[in-house]
Amino acid sequence: MSRTLVQPVGQKRLTNVAVVRLRKHGQRFEIACFPNKVLSWRSHVEKDIDEVLQSHTVYSNVSKGVLAKSKDLTKAFGTDDQTQICIEILEKGELQVSGKEREAQLSSQFRDIATIVMEKTINPETRRPYTITMIERLMHEIHFAVDPNLTSKEQALKVIKKLTEHFPIKRAPLRVRFTAPKPNFPGLMEKIGEWNATVISKDELSTQPSIVCEIEPSLLHSCEERLKDVQGRVEVLSVSAHAESGPSVGQHDSVEVPQAARVKEPDAVAQISETMQKQSISTESQGNAQGKQQRRCKECDVLVEDKLYREHCKSGWHKHNYTRHKNGLPPLSQEECIVEMELADSKKDLKDYDF
Repeated sequence: MSRTLVQPVGQKRLTNVAVVRLRKHGQRFEIACFPNKVLSWRSHVEKDIDEVLQSHTVYSNVSKGVLAKSKDLTKAFGTDDQTQICIEILEKGELQVSGKEREAQLSSQFRDIATIVMEKTINPETRRPYTITMIERLMHEIHFAVDPNLTSKEQALKVIKKLTEHFPIKRAPLRVRFTAPKPNFPGLMEKIGEWNATVISKDELSTQPSIVCEIEPSLLHSCEERLKDVQGRVEVLSVSAHAESGPSVGQHDSVEVPQAARVKEPDAVAQISETMQKQSISTESQGNAQGKQQRRCKECDVLVEDKLYREHCKSGWHKHNYTRHKNGLPPLSQEECIVEMELADSKKDLKDYDF
């Protein structure tokens, strides 16, 4: 009587492996690395190759354990040295990450790009920076997509160029100090007039006269070249000059809209605000009562009584945070939600808002 032989499962799942893949000469080559070490190697933080590679072996498929053939390695890389090939794949290959990790990385880089755009731009009418929430909304409206292969600064400059074509926004001017010998100071003033610079202050009484003014960032390089004629020099005081009466850039992460620049809410927005406020009061009062069941809304990050949960899901606050949750953005409070909804309803009057 024959008995079926049951073999044990010898497959080991890849739970702690980061795969780097490179396609070359029509072949796929992969290496197995430790998680979070690939980016450290590429940023030159980690220099020990043994701390990055799990093995000095080149695979054609890491998950199945299929090794690459020597003739394919020689044809593609010109050598069969496994360590040298691993280093090339590590530097030029594509890091394979899960969907959630990729989404988190893109969301973080999107926020970094929006922060750089906020620091380098102003409203041309008020000379004050836009809020980070406003910049993110405008980036979504121009359908901006993050490119993980480019740095945040490179993409921020492209975003600024595209935003200036559709919205009232421009690069913040540079605040610089020009100095020149006393005999050449009149020639310096003529050049400043040609650059259409805005003069802030002037000191002509010292032995080395100087003038503080604001210029466009694109003119800085040409200024340095043309100042050689008058033996002058330029010193950058601020890379982004904003209106002194407006809030500083660092305040925009904590204060979305300053009190001095807040506009009057339309009737529709006032009604939304009143509805949300009533809902907040009822939620807090019900939350303090004992013995009543509550449910947490993960989109808004609040506790809502079971009976009011359906009404909460129909509110504009929940719908707005639901859209942000799908895009990988953090939830907004009721006040922040009101401001965003107000700006969305008044896109055609965008230039009338003062930040």
